[in-house]
Amino acid sequence: MQNSLQATSQTQQAAGIRVSHCDLPACRAFFDAHGIRDGLDLSSTANTLWCRMSDAWMQLHTPALNTLSLHQHAKDLKQEILWALLVSPHPFQFNDLEALGSAVRVRENIVLDARKTALAFKTDAAERPSEFWRYEEGAGFILQPHTCLIDALISATQPEATGKLYDFSCYRATEYVILLGLAQESALHNPGLLAQLQHVNEKYAIRSGLFHEVFLHEYGSLEAPLPAGFYVPGDRVWFRNPDERSSDVTGYEGSWVIYVGSGLFSNFWKREQPFTLESKCIEIFHWRDGVKTKASGDLWLDETVVEACVHATMQDPDKVQHILQKMMCIRDPKGVYAAGGCLDATREHPKQIFPPDIELILPQV
Repeated sequence: MQNSLQATSQTQQAAGIRVSHCDLPACRAFFDAHGIRDGLDLSSTANTLWCRMSDAWMQLHTPALNTLSLHQHAKDLKQEILWALLVSPHPFQFNDLEALGSAVRVRENIVLDARKTALAFKTDAAERPSEFWRYEEGAGFILQPHTCLIDALISATQPEATGKLYDFSCYRATEYVILLGLAQESALHNPGLLAQLQHVNEKYAIRSGLFHEVFLHEYGSLEAPLPAGFYVPGDRVWFRNPDERSSDVTGYEGSWVIYVGSGLFSNFWKREQPFTLESKCIEIFHWRDGVKTKASGDLWLDETVVEACVHATMQDPDKVQHILQKMMCIRDPKGVYAAGGCLDATREHPKQIFPPDIELILPQV
């Protein structure tokens, strides 16, 4: 599917990273410290440095801005993150190098936390370790008094901490992983924000649409979709279920995941089996085959049937290509089930939290 991914992105140009309040030697030293020197283009306009990889470098390493193979050239996760930002068609703007470094650390935290996350998938239930969390109607799961937010998030998502898997939806799971990544960076570089996060979570859970509004930026659009193979480690990514019938099953409208680098996407339910772009598309395609009807008339989805269908498909290269041709294209608009695939046009990433230019503003409680 490499050629297919490239074909969707021929007109995309790299905008890269823009850094204000920074001179050229300091900027070059920053990237050099991360092993990025060959192919790096730096230019200055007014008080802003524009940083991107050269066209020749991208043609060799990220054709059509496909970042899924960057790990094959990167020495570590931070370098992979920076390279992906440097070839982004969306300009990532930072007030200084410290803010850029902080954003990279947050993404690294999110990736490492997502890789450690293992949960039980329940669409109609939720559970948290009672030592750290209690549920209140309206407020959701909130912190127990005198408990640490970071410890509480780890206890709920990383089974090594408690020896148990807790019930989550995929959407709520991504919220916990992102919040944990932000809290870990705050503990080191913005303790005042960590105290605010602690206070808010003792009162109510910021979740769903409010979580998106408070914590995240969304980039790309259906009118100007991101390249199908472009992902930055630490992005939150939506895969839409393009089958109208199976998308009516609660929890199977689509799938929220974290891009964890190395060409892989989080699989919170089977941590040891992260998804590739191809395997995620094939799994979602076969959701339609697992739909069953209860005696009440309600729909449910039999995962064992889906797993069997996925396994059979993976043994048939022609069927794999046929499914990917359908699925590996940009989704239809909301409410439309036509020729669109399961790929979203956008990605989401956390707002900046390095002082003094903090984008993340918490609601008053």
